Amino acid sequence: MSGQNFRVAADLRVARDVLNTEAAGLLSLAASLGAPFGQAIGRLATATGRLVVSGMGKSGHIGRKIAATLASTGTPALFVHPAEASHGDLGMIVAGDAVLALSNSGETTELADLVAHARRFALPLVAITARPDSALARAADVALILPRAAEACPMGLAPTTSSTMQLALGDAIAVALLTRRGFTAADFRQIHPGGRLGARLRRVRELMHAGEAMPLAEPAMPMSAALVLMTEKRFGCLGVTGADGVLLGIITDGDLRRAMGPDLLSRQVGDIMTLLPRTIGPDALAVEALHVMNAHERPVTTLFVVDAAVRPLGILHVHDLLRAGLA
Repeated sequence: MSGQNFRVAADLRVARDVLNTEAAGLLSLAASLGAPFGQAIGRLATATGRLVVSGMGKSGHIGRKIAATLASTGTPALFVHPAEASHGDLGMIVAGDAVLALSNSGETTELADLVAHARRFALPLVAITARPDSALARAADVALILPRAAEACPMGLAPTTSSTMQLALGDAIAVALLTRRGFTAADFRQIHPGGRLGARLRRVRELMHAGEAMPLAEPAMPMSAALVLMTEKRFGCLGVTGADGVLLGIITDGDLRRAMGPDLLSRQVGDIMTLLPRTIGPDALAVEALHVMNAHERPVTTLFVVDAAVRPLGILHVHDLLRAGLA
């Protein structure tokens, strides 16, 4: 093995050891959860204000991410730096708030003023720490104790496994609160309106073309007129409705190719339409529409949007999803 290949192999061994060590820590954390976790969620869920997250050093970096995750999943949250808290930012923490404090050792001196502030105003205080006998654990209403686990650093010093467990436990708290509050995809969209995620959570009714834009015809329409209508509407298809307005079928470019012959223009729409076309409801998510379009061996580029009685309300084209940033 060449020197370069040996180095690459050694790097891969290190990387896998790190990931395996951290994975073992997460499994240990999952197994260690018990009644205190439920108690912590209960206290945090009853807070009428914000969930204030704080931590110093690496715990602070993890805390910022936890606060962001909480805020984006329906739990109003903010991060307060413990050192800045001692110089005026304690004013950001008010009655009705709850506090989530992170410290692996539980003895972070910079947290002292923030913890004292929470105790002074009887704010719910939940701690994440590795030491059940630490000052932070003793001061907290509920202490979530990280299990003993080896750091992935070969010296056993750099916060690696411990910070990974903090991060994962923060995610568990955020998702438990989300579930308890009944936070829905619609709620999620309200605070994620931008980017691809916002597009995935848009409703079909927001993207569809309605009214005169829809290419619709009755079964008795001659194909000579149907082709003109298809060309005018520019969706590459034609919906076929009965006298009661119910969608009976669809004619696509593929149907036209299959029906091609010298008598095509003299035939009626009902003769060549495909029955029971794929449809979707107006309140479905845009991402569901994309799934319906691609769900079969033959993907389609358009969907009619119908009500409960299968009457067309609009039409959706894959280009609408592309413009919305979804497809």
